Formats: sequence, structure tokens, C-alpha cells
Amino acid sequence: MFSLLSIFGVFLLLCTLLLFGAVYVESRKAEYPPGIACSAELRSLYRILSFMSVLGRTLEKLGICTEIGLSHLLERLGQKRSEDDPELFMKDLEFEGVPVRVYQPRDPSPGNRKGVLFFHGGGFIHGNLDQYDKLCGHISKRAGVVLVSVGYRLAPEHLYPAAFQDCLTASIHFLRTALDFGVNPSSVITCGDSAGGNLAAAVSQALVTRKDIPRPLAQVMIYPVLQMIDFNLPSYQQNRAVPLLLRDRALFYLLTYVGRGDLSVSRDVLNGSHVPPDVRKKFSKWLSVDHIPEEVAGYMRHTGYTPHTMAAFDKNLYEKLKQVLEPSFSPLVADDAVLRLLPKSYLLTCEFDVLRDEGILYKKRLEDNGVSVTWHHIKDGFHGLLSFYDQWACESGIRAMDSIVGFIKDA
Repeated sequence: MFSLLSIFGVFLLLCTLLLFGAVYVESRKAEYPPGIACSAELRSLYRILSFMSVLGRTLEKLGICTEIGLSHLLERLGQKRSEDDPELFMKDLEFEGVPVRVYQPRDPSPGNRKGVLFFHGGGFIHGNLDQYDKLCGHISKRAGVVLVSVGYRLAPEHLYPAAFQDCLTASIHFLRTALDFGVNPSSVITCGDSAGGNLAAAVSQALVTRKDIPRPLAQVMIYPVLQMIDFNLPSYQQNRAVPLLLRDRALFYLLTYVGRGDLSVSRDVLNGSHVPPDVRKKFSKWLSVDHIPEEVAGYMRHTGYTPHTMAAFDKNLYEKLKQVLEPSFSPLVADDAVLRLLPKSYLLTCEFDVLRDEGILYKKRLEDNGVSVTWHHIKDGFHGLLSFYDQWACESGIRAMDSIVGFIKDA
């Protein structure tokens, strides 16, 4: 007769096997195109992320905690501010209630420095000041700038437009007090990666329409998410299963940010049912694949790209999601009158990234409105590449960092 302990052991073993089986299935969904940078390291990292995702979903079904709750817990446990850097002054402050971390080079400057407002990535759900501590310190030192990293509120506890409002509030405060930090208020740059790239674009658009503060000197957008209208652009089709940002995950992040994290509407959103006919007509010229350069879009003839026709309009779905059509959520569709006011811009895109094409399309819109754009395209890059500039011997990450630092120094 089996003892109770033996039965429990068998049950635990079965649960473990089921968990790892689910992780195996999850990780097998990913694709690693020929030529992608650091494929072996990327594969290993994605297995770990798949394990955490499966574990989180399992705990959520058991009613123990949510998948996002587990990830937030692990992020807090893993938080560790970098050790004091002899080349930097670092201080945690609050700007109008928004937590920020300020990095100031210790070496003397003959005049006021440039300032950088940095908004971290993480799909509006993940990320914090500690996770981006080393990266922000590196930019501050290399570019010789005072950098303010903004710890904006995260979903699902804080839905759109909370992150945008926090970043805008912190930016206005910094512009008004820049001289207190040895910064020329007319030489402040907005900067961010992924979701932070969205916030950098949206904040820049909001700032350039104000008369009471200086306009930004420049904006830096690193593989930014810029729209929630068309999830069938060529890059979304080509890279739908490429880590670190699969198409389904990108949709999950955006729906969670806007308060629809149950994903019950995901299929309809993928098909475009949330976009009204008049809006489709207005935005079609800005989301046209004809604006994607041949050197990037040449694959379309060979990889089965399928032009997509949006499904029938669903008014009820639109009412639930109409906020995603606002420029502060989808900066790509801002009016020309606003885009004309924007400062010189930097855009970094990666070939193997679902967000590649919206970055390229925003570049087109900016240039059409007379904005100078520096575009840096990483041909072997993947989403999140910059975070590995100092890991994996990732030459593409190093090139990305060097390009960003060079633009900030020369702006």
C-alpha cells in the first residue's frame, strides 16, 4: 500500500512533468530566423521566460496569484540598484509625486549640460528604475548628460493614461527646474525604448504644443510601439513568433494597458474590428506598406506576406477601446500640425521585431512634415536588443548603444 507521502511524491512528480511539458510546448512556439543576433543566448533566455509565463498562468488558474503579479514579485525580489559609481552622482527624487532617479556626471562641465528624460520599456506592465539603472548610468557617462529616469506607474493597477501622465508630469517639472541640475532647459531630450519609446513620442508631442516651457531639443525612440490599429503590418506577420516580443504578447501588453487584460477581444482586435470606417480611411495612407523601404520589405515577396483587409466594424468593441486611437496612445496617428512642431528625431528599428514597421512608418510621417530623422536599422536585431549591450558579447547591442550615445552627444 502506498503511503500518503508516496502518493504526494507521485503527484508532485506528475505536476512537475506537466509544468515542464507546458514550458516545452510554449518555447517551441518561438522562431529564430537565420541571421538573427545571439540566437543561442536568445533561445536560452526565452526558455526561462516561457517557464515563468507558464508558472504564472498555472498559479493564476489555481487562484494563488496572477501571472503579472508573479512577475512583479520577482522583479521586486531582483531589484538591486547599482553600486555607487565614482563617475556619477546618483539620487532618487520625486518630481510632483513621480519617482525619478537622476544621474549627473561628476566631471566638471564648462557650462550647462544637456538633459535626457528616459522612459523605460516593459510593455507598460514591467520595468522599473533598478532594472534600467546600469543602462541609464552608461548613457549619462558616455554622452556627458544629466539623465532623469522616470519610474512611471504600471498596469494593470494603473491603466492608460497613467504612464503617459506620469512621464509628462515629470518632464514638465524637469524642464522648469533644469537649471537646478546644471542643465540648459532648451537642451533636453526625450528618450525611451519599446513602451518607453511610445512615451517619449507621446510626451514630445504634448510638450511641443505648450507655450510655457521650452520645447525638447530632440527625441530618441528605440524600437518604439507607436500604434494599436494594424497588427498585420509585414513585420507583425514576419516576426509574430520571434522573441523577445511575440505578436500575441505585444497585444496582451497593449490590451492590459488599456484595461482589457482578459484578452476576450484579442482576435477581433487583430482583425481590426475596433477601427471605424472613417478612421481606417484616414489612417490607411499612414499605415501603408508602400512606405516601407525595399531593403527592409524585400522579404515580402518570398515569405508569404498576405495583405490584410480589416474585418467588419464592431461599434461595441470600438466603445471599449476607442482610447487606443488617441495620439497619446498611438503617436503614429497624430495630426500633421503637431508633427510639424517636433524636434529632430532618432529612430532605432530592428529587422526581427514586430514593431519594426511602425517605427519606419513614423519616420516617414515625420520626414513628410519636415522633421529631421536619424534612422538606425539593426539588420540582425531583435526586440530588446539594447538591454544586452554589455552581455552575450552582443556586437549588435553595442552598435545600437554607440549609435544612440552618438546622436545624443551631437544633438
